[in-house]
Amino acid sequence: MTLSSMFVRISAICAIAFISGCGNIGSGSLSSGDGSAGSGLRERTPEEARQSLIDAGQLDPERETIWDLFSGQRDPNVTVEVNKYLWNASLDVLNFLPVQTVDPFTGVISTGYGTPPGGGRAYRATILIQDPALDARALNVSIERRGGGSVSPETVRAVEDAILTRARQLRIQDSQL
Repeated sequence: MTLSSMFVRISAICAIAFISGCGNIGSGSLSSGDGSAGSGLRERTPEEARQSLIDAGQLDPERETIWDLFSGQRDPNVTVEVNKYLWNASLDVLNFLPVQTVDPFTGVISTGYGTPPGGGRAYRATILIQDPALDARALNVSIERRGGGSVSPETVRAVEDAILTRARQLRIQDSQL
């Protein structure tokens, strides 16, 4: 058996294995995992799935095909993908830290060392806002102590919660105008 014929046979076996593994995709109903029938869950139609993505703001309704991504219809310098409430709340909550760099287009706020009111240690923070939604998943906070130590995860979570709470307050104030 030559090397080329062995390569062809192995390629054919891999292709058959790949195609047979795809056989269960979209093949029926969804279940609750316990094997019970009639759980109330059903498979969504492609139209329903597309509409739910449009409603969630994850899909542009004017784009129809994959090739529309490359058409350049939209100017990337006009659309900012950062939530303004999270951005302003981050600056409000961490106002005791001196701001070193900000980039509203990428959603990064980097601060210098500062001491919180009533505290004795100096901290610095880097905030990343990576989604236009007012959501906890859109916010990432990293805090470091002077001297190279990181802070506890509970402290980071408390700062994130404070930023999210302030962002919701700002949104409520904005909607009452």
